[in-house]
Amino acid sequence: MSNFTRRSFMKTTIAAGAGLVLANSHVRGANNDLRFAVVGTGSQGGGHIKYFNGIEGVNVTALCDADADHVNKRADELEKSSGRKIQRFTDVRKLLEDKNIDAITSATPNHWHALVTIWACQAGKDVYIEKPASHSIWEGRKMVEAARKYNRIVQTGMQKRSSEAHPAAFQWIREGNIGKIKWVRGFCYKHRGPGSNGIVHGTNGPVSAPESVDYNLWCGPADMVPLNRTQLHYVWHWVWNTGCGDIGNQGPHEMDIGRWALGDPGLPTRAFSIGGRFGVGETDDVGETANTQIAFFDYKPVPLIFEVRGLPRKKGDRSMDNYRRTGVDIGDFVQCEGGYFACGDGGGWVYDNDGKKIKQFSGRGGAGHHENFVKAVRSRKVSDLNADIEVGHLSAALCHMANTSYRLGKKMSVDEAKKAIGDNAEMTDSLDRMLEHLAANEVDLTAEPLTVGPMLTMDPEKEQYVGENSDMANMFVKRNYREPFVVPDKV
Repeated sequence: MSNFTRRSFMKTTIAAGAGLVLANSHVRGANNDLRFAVVGTGSQGGGHIKYFNGIEGVNVTALCDADADHVNKRADELEKSSGRKIQRFTDVRKLLEDKNIDAITSATPNHWHALVTIWACQAGKDVYIEKPASHSIWEGRKMVEAARKYNRIVQTGMQKRSSEAHPAAFQWIREGNIGKIKWVRGFCYKHRGPGSNGIVHGTNGPVSAPESVDYNLWCGPADMVPLNRTQLHYVWHWVWNTGCGDIGNQGPHEMDIGRWALGDPGLPTRAFSIGGRFGVGETDDVGETANTQIAFFDYKPVPLIFEVRGLPRKKGDRSMDNYRRTGVDIGDFVQCEGGYFACGDGGGWVYDNDGKKIKQFSGRGGAGHHENFVKAVRSRKVSDLNADIEVGHLSAALCHMANTSYRLGKKMSVDEAKKAIGDNAEMTDSLDRMLEHLAANEVDLTAEPLTVGPMLTMDPEKEQYVGENSDMANMFVKRNYREPFVVPDKV
């Protein structure tokens, strides 16, 4: 496999090195149509093909995936529906050499997000990248730097940023209609398959990847470790080498809404997390990430708290908990002095403190998010984007901060966990409810103790941890990369 470096692009995109890549550097298709390629053609990538190919003036002309079966299945379907010949790639480096492609969309596993974005920017292509924007804080910042240096339009797949209801609600709250904000909570109470409780079924020893998969390309920047599970695709979310758990999967959507409600601040100065991987029992589970987790972000003067629950509301049930009986199991609450805003995908209701509905905010959800990217690609204005890469980077970084605290955590009893929390009222409330939830699922916390992470202090400007535990925490800010799949220090 040939090496892929910036130099290999310079033969065809030499202007990029000087920051001079222009919107019209490609030869557009007929009628000024935009030609898109989709990288990562699993379930989410299939959605990308459908959404973007359905936008007037956009043609998906190429597909890429390390799994040849995925590429061929999607390409066959698209050729049949569109009547066009679709280019097929397993190596994204070969795809990016094609000057006839204007933009890529990427639904790869998390560990590929940064590198495919940076390489595409260097190749003079715009990018729509799925959430979470990055697999680590450092590489998220490199994505922002690449977008700016090469004058690229880079949108993150946080569709709620294109909602009509949320900005109207937040403006109404900022006008003081229900008093000052006291706290914001995000929720991801969501069952995860395959199987019960998101179990990742392990094997007795190393197994081969499916024959259709180039495992070297699939691993890319991640460690190329022997596969020890029965399924390669999807369950990579629950393994640290490639995923970020559900706080980094569903979480970026709701974490981003929480930041948005607070006025889009940068990184908080402090964060910590509590949780565990509960309810998998005596199984062959080899998953690593938490399926039950609370994270606290110490924004001033208003904290942001996030809660993950992968178990049902009680053992043997299929339904999930929801907060304050509002029906919100995936969404956000903005608690103010005189009431609260409870929101999900399509907006939500404002309640008074007695739980009475007083105002509704509704409207189109995130359905226009893909069109928003296309609009910005045509206008060449980053300001036209609803979810620019820097927005995605900061919201993903919250997930990484929570996971870093969790991974540095220690096993503790319930009493020890409560002592560690101290007088933090918001975390005490979250922990008490989490304990009730685990009890309803018959989790024995003497056999499966809580993991309590340390409070980490962040320098928001440098995006580095400082103070106690910073040496260990900063080891998670940037991963080790595998040649030749290296996110460069200088993009």
